[in-house]
Amino acid sequence: MKLEVPARQRSQDAEQNDKAVGALGIDLWKNHPTRLPLPLPEAEAGGALVPPLNFAMVDDGIFRSGLPDADNFRFLLSLNLRSIVYLCPEPYPEENARFLWQNGIELHQFGIEGSKEPLAYIPEETIREALKVILDVRNQPVLIHCKRGKHRTGCVVGCLRKLQKWCLSSVFDEYLHFAAAKARSTDQRFMELFDASSLMHLTASQ
Repeated sequence: MKLEVPARQRSQDAEQNDKAVGALGIDLWKNHPTRLPLPLPEAEAGGALVPPLNFAMVDDGIFRSGLPDADNFRFLLSLNLRSIVYLCPEPYPEENARFLWQNGIELHQFGIEGSKEPLAYIPEETIREALKVILDVRNQPVLIHCKRGKHRTGCVVGCLRKLQKWCLSSVFDEYLHFAAAKARSTDQRFMELFDASSLMHLTASQ
């Protein structure tokens, strides 16, 4: 499924950013020429591009990670984000909120409690509302994140994969890649039972 975003013009600065990211082993844009980062402001030039914890590309214009910190801000700028989907109920960190405001990035918060098994509860309607924001091309490029980018983010991405008609074993494989030893059977059960049919219209034109 391709999620289109208007193409950006490649600049020399953007090419330099590509090389820097490639040096980290994260070749995000090699096969996605329309997903190029804009040049960074001169004040932000220089220094390494450091991705957030558990960062990965999900699809064109959709990324996932744990909670970014100040060391990751230059990397986030290189993604040319339009919005962030934050999956925790706690207030967004002040420094992060200031970074979003300064760079015109919109915050969409969906507060899902980070409960542990056997008391874990995943609000299905909240997941659906988050997916509506993520699939809206007007919000892309978008970064999805919770605290560590494992459980809440994993559930949202897993439900997105069902919309993309991935087989369940592949959905679980991706979830386990990030959750590893912290995998939760309640998360996997939720993704298995999640009914994606009511959201299929959002992907019909993709």
